Amino acid sequence: MLATTMLLATAAATAADVQFDAQRLSQDVKVLASDEFEGRGPNTAGETKTVNYLIEQFKAAGLKPGGDMIKGKRAWTQEVPLGRFEIKGPVALALNDGKSSQTYVQGDQMAVRAAMNGQKRVDFDKVPLVFVGYGVKAPERNWDDFKGVNLKGKLAVVLINDPDFETGEGDFGGKAMTYYGRWTYKFEEMARQGAVGTIIVHETAPASYGWPTVKNSNTNVMYDIVRKEPGKAHAPMEAWIQRDVIADLFKRAGLDFEAAKKQAQTRAFKPVELKGMTLSAHYAVDTQVIKSKNVAAVKEGTDQKDQTVMYTGHWDHLGVGEPDAKGDKIYNGAIDNATGIAALLELARAYGKAPAPKRSVLFLAVTAEEKGLLGSEYYAANPLYPLATTVAMINTDALSPFGPSRDFSTSGSAKQDLLDMLVAKAKNWNLTYSPDSKPEAGHFFRSDHFPMAKRGVPALSFESGENLEEGGLAAGKAWKDAYNENNYHQPSDEWSASWPFTGMARDLQLLYSVGRDLAESKDWPNWSKDSEFRAPRDASAAKRH
Repeated sequence: MLATTMLLATAAATAADVQFDAQRLSQDVKVLASDEFEGRGPNTAGETKTVNYLIEQFKAAGLKPGGDMIKGKRAWTQEVPLGRFEIKGPVALALNDGKSSQTYVQGDQMAVRAAMNGQKRVDFDKVPLVFVGYGVKAPERNWDDFKGVNLKGKLAVVLINDPDFETGEGDFGGKAMTYYGRWTYKFEEMARQGAVGTIIVHETAPASYGWPTVKNSNTNVMYDIVRKEPGKAHAPMEAWIQRDVIADLFKRAGLDFEAAKKQAQTRAFKPVELKGMTLSAHYAVDTQVIKSKNVAAVKEGTDQKDQTVMYTGHWDHLGVGEPDAKGDKIYNGAIDNATGIAALLELARAYGKAPAPKRSVLFLAVTAEEKGLLGSEYYAANPLYPLATTVAMINTDALSPFGPSRDFSTSGSAKQDLLDMLVAKAKNWNLTYSPDSKPEAGHFFRSDHFPMAKRGVPALSFESGENLEEGGLAAGKAWKDAYNENNYHQPSDEWSASWPFTGMARDLQLLYSVGRDLAESKDWPNWSKDSEFRAPRDASAAKRH
């Protein structure tokens, strides 16, 4: 125990010797969030400026290009082709109960997404509806909501969140959302099951947002990575429906929605057809491919250079959009996420100056997070360095520009060795871990570490603490609430000369120290045994040595 303590103390001292410059952090945020960068929208002039700036900074830090292989040499970027999908013209939706037909209005009763399976039109008539509960297939929990039902030629009606969200206890972490509760999983699983479409039932508490969010997020332009077989990830129709609308359909089919939902919270649940209820849908979809880039820089390792530790952050924001009350239409994205990119650059500078570690360290600035984690999803689906020998990934997104706090947090708190390492190491700075205060909101699945996590790579997204050394929890919470209320995804998310960045400079010592430990070790962190991400990691164990 004494030896371990001494080792930790030495590691802390080494990391403390690595200084991170608050002024340089401020300068990077100021540049990236300036009007000149036009809100850093993918596939815009703002992207070109951003990518060039990042390459310039990585070069100056003494790192090597870590991107696509071109003629036997690494480039500084990874090409990311993105599909852009938009509904053109009217959306015709008609519910038939065998006696009469009823029209649904796009955005009112239902919110239908543009098809992302490659179809130019979605056309189907009188397709039956099948209620599949929470739509979960989780072998490690001995849970299967489908019970062998054939969904081909049918529409799957599915509940949002997990089977134990309402009771607060069970096989899915109680109030905390697992991957199975996230809407992305529902859409993907119904596509795997061969359904014509997925209709998610919206309820505010389990979704963690109201219907206006669902409407705004799903009835506009959609983006996805370009997939070889898009039909395997997307059914022709992907949609949400209002809770009261579906409850009415259950009633007309001779069923009770609340009773069916209670049944769906048990292992014994079996799919139920809404007898006599069918839906017809007709709409056109415009499909295009746009190009964007991830930026990749590497500090090559010495004797274990084929093993990779990753630091990531997303460089993109919302670009130029609707003007606010002051007429400002540039969405500068200072906090979200020029701060995370400034952190990535400072970490790169620290590794650039230090002697090479045993393992390689990759710095990846990803695109299109704001379009649905697409830059990180593309990397995870087309990795520049094998996932099996990727040790871990630490992501930085929307960090605090203020003074030091007494704690730190993460997006979600999935059980894994990487988080345990971070918590243990933080004690050297007298930092405590504050778990995600709203685990039911599914933050774990809403940041760029997630595409790697779902493929088994140990990954987390670091969040600044709220318990500030000056002002305590009250000050930290007040700042966060004010930011979410007034500046998040608004043109007013701009750099301020009053931000000291001293808290971030201190937090980077912790992130450097944990990453450096991993880069010098032969350890392979993993997920907890009951994690839904353990199986894919274990499946590649033979490739690690």
